Amino acid sequence: MCSAYSEQVRTTLTLDPDIAEHLRREVKRSGKPFKVVVNELLRRGLGQSTDSLPPFQVEPHDFGMLVGVDPDRMNQLLDELEAGEAARKLS
Repeated sequence: MCSAYSEQVRTTLTLDPDIAEHLRREVKRSGKPFKVVVNELLRRGLGQSTDSLPPFQVEPHDFGMLVGVDPDRMNQLLDELEAGEAARKLS
């Protein structure tokens, strides 16, 4: 918790069912306590930074694909190969 927020305030808050469900999913996903998740999301929504959130980082992985092979277009490549094979058999 930030030193600027050292004084805690306890309050009762009524949440809409959809918001409560989003919070439950975030608690499950993050493994953080409900209170921490609510505070982080409120800070983010109010435009304040959250010290406890690490910056998002993308970690590259080597999938062993050949240069020039787009794994997102593998189905298209398979369709083209199958269509070519079918055309060859019909000829």
